Amino acid sequence: MASSKDYKDFILEQLSEAPNITCRPMMGEFLLYSDGILFGGIYDDRLLVKIVPQNAQFKMREEIPYDGAKPMYLVEDTDDRSTLTEIVELTSRGLKN
Repeated sequence: MASSKDYKDFILEQLSEAPNITCRPMMGEFLLYSDGILFGGIYDDRLLVKIVPQNAQFKMREEIPYDGAKPMYLVEDTDDRSTLTEIVELTSRGLKN
């Protein structure tokens, strides 16, 4: 199942406080970048972020974005913009190292 444009637009609006968010469509899903760093994506209308030690404090559950992929963290509370921004910033910082 592909992700909807409406859900993508909602997530991008919620991430509007995060640094330099860009989105690229990929096979019916959407890849998300912050300052050019691929930190996660929208898969089957779920916001998933890469697993790094810096975002473990949020105790998100692991999910598989698609068959054959590595697990990622599911961001369940997409209504809290400040927490979303923090998750993106910490995930991106962890991926820089």
